[in-house]
Amino acid sequence: MNDPLLQPFSLKHLTFRNRLMSTAHEPAYTEDGLPKDRYRLYHAEKAKGGIGLTMIGGSSVVAPDSPQAFGNILLYKDDVVGWLRELADDVHEHGAAVMIQITHLGRRTSWSKADWLPVLAPSGVREQAHRAFPKAMEDWDIRRVVAAYADAAERVKAGGLDGIEIECYGHLIDQFWSPATNLREDDYGGVLDNRMRFGFEVLRAIRDRVGSDFVVGARLVCDEDWDKGLSRDAGTLIAQRLASSGLIDFVNVIRGHIDTDAALSEVIPAMGSRSAPHLDLAGDIRTATRVPTFHAARIQDVATARHAIESGKLDMVGMTRAHMADPHIARKIIEGREAEIRPCVGMAYCIDSIYGGQALCIHNAATGREATMPHVVTRSTGPRRKVVIIGAGPGGLEAARVAGARGHEVVLFEAADKAGGQVLVTAGLKRRREILGIVDWRLAQCERHGVELRFNTYAEAADVLAETPDVVVVATGGIPNTGFLSAGEDLVTTSWDILTGSARLGSQILLYDDNGAHPGMTAGEFMARAGASLEIVTPERIVAPDVGGTSYPAYFRAFAEHDVTLTLNLRLDSVRRDGNRLVATFIDDYGRRTVEKSADQIVVEHGTVPLDELYFALKPLSRNLGEVDHAALLSDRPQDVATNPEGAFTLWRIGDAVASRNIHAAVYDALRLVKDI
Repeated sequence: MNDPLLQPFSLKHLTFRNRLMSTAHEPAYTEDGLPKDRYRLYHAEKAKGGIGLTMIGGSSVVAPDSPQAFGNILLYKDDVVGWLRELADDVHEHGAAVMIQITHLGRRTSWSKADWLPVLAPSGVREQAHRAFPKAMEDWDIRRVVAAYADAAERVKAGGLDGIEIECYGHLIDQFWSPATNLREDDYGGVLDNRMRFGFEVLRAIRDRVGSDFVVGARLVCDEDWDKGLSRDAGTLIAQRLASSGLIDFVNVIRGHIDTDAALSEVIPAMGSRSAPHLDLAGDIRTATRVPTFHAARIQDVATARHAIESGKLDMVGMTRAHMADPHIARKIIEGREAEIRPCVGMAYCIDSIYGGQALCIHNAATGREATMPHVVTRSTGPRRKVVIIGAGPGGLEAARVAGARGHEVVLFEAADKAGGQVLVTAGLKRRREILGIVDWRLAQCERHGVELRFNTYAEAADVLAETPDVVVVATGGIPNTGFLSAGEDLVTTSWDILTGSARLGSQILLYDDNGAHPGMTAGEFMARAGASLEIVTPERIVAPDVGGTSYPAYFRAFAEHDVTLTLNLRLDSVRRDGNRLVATFIDDYGRRTVEKSADQIVVEHGTVPLDELYFALKPLSRNLGEVDHAALLSDRPQDVATNPEGAFTLWRIGDAVASRNIHAAVYDALRLVKDI
């Protein structure tokens, strides 16, 4: 096959079976700081899916004074070796290579974690993102950390991995490189030769320990895109010096700086950003260094990845978030099933959820749950069932996809004229229209599995019963919740009204966001860009607390461009009319007072209330009376509740038909219930 992506690539003694890789990232799947079974299964799935190289351990730390920022692997523990060996053996068994990224976080962590040691850095320059005030390293700190790198590399080699990548962007080594963070006046500061001294000491110590045959590379920033930091010329020179030293075997190119959320969102671009924004820089570094070059930054589709290799810009192309959405990309290309690849929609839920405890794909609930959830749904060996689903939002479509893949007869009712549910509302903001990929992929899968889709059908109990179903899944979602107001519910506009265009925009608008997630921010950006004078009010102490660090900067940029006012700590109680204006009364819980604000239009985002009439109409007729056995659900056993033996079918409700949540919750509900039918 002549596909550039499927050509093997040799690096020293290694030969990768193709040019696809997953770059190092930390999904926060460690246990006790070790890459145990969950971590292993996550990477083994990519190997099963045909990837050439998977890198584990984004920011695996080499010393106790580099404590975990988000579940990092602790390479300073000797017992890490056995777990690395199990992971490496599993990945190798499925034909892929595996490396690990090692680092000292420097100032990019917190002193109040783990052993409460001072955070280290070249100089006492605070990082805004992690907020620690670091200690400027002394000579004995430098010697100790250099030795820790070498010790960690030795453990990696003993663990049977194929190589290491040294992290040099935003972490300790390039904190020495950058004039923004290195203010030293000794032999490790000042001119570039001095600023590179620490990094070279680390590399030489590693080489002395692992030998010349072991693969060692660097993920390095080649342009900090910052007037205080490394210029592109300086970054290119650093890459050239590393390459000419003979100490590294590959470079993995990064552009930007990550000390603020706004900057990080440029390094790891999210939804609405242009594709592969740093690819040309990576190609220039490859030309300048003449060493194998890797790169990943919003290369989320096969066509872009193919171009990156075919054009000679890269030797290995990172599709990291894309492999979280679908770990079987290579296999599907090989088998001529490229159209079946589950798309990465760039929502950044994976990255943003790390700080919540674990990385999750917005619409692949099997990622990170490989021990219990299938990436490939297999056909049932039992009798063919009739499955009726009501609602064609993400949850309903997932239920239909999974039931169809199991080989069952599936009918899906949808009241609207097309599928999507609340995803269609979100897509009302042009910047977020990629999210429609969640719907489009499932529609294609439903067609493939013979699911019967009935649009423009408001299903009632009689319609469902007429199908004589064995299983009924109610995925009817919810409607905007305005019932929390003590008065004036009929006077407010909802975020749905705004994004769907069913309400005209006022000239002066007050948006009350008591959801704290994407819906309110999406409506706010829409109104700001439409030219409204906008004030966003929240009862929280920060705006949008449930929107992650790589996602909120895009909203805030729009708010800054359009002079949006942000007001905290006010809880909306009621709305009344005053002439042709509306007056909102807020409660200030801290000041123990009421505050009034007037506007032409008051828009409310307070989540949804379930559309559950159909569920409750069907409940007494069902075999399980709607009950879900939580013990079975959590231990991955099929549901077998039969509290009403006279019932004709099993009934479940999922997603927002249960309670206001998000896309991932709806998809996960559907997968873990329906996969065992």
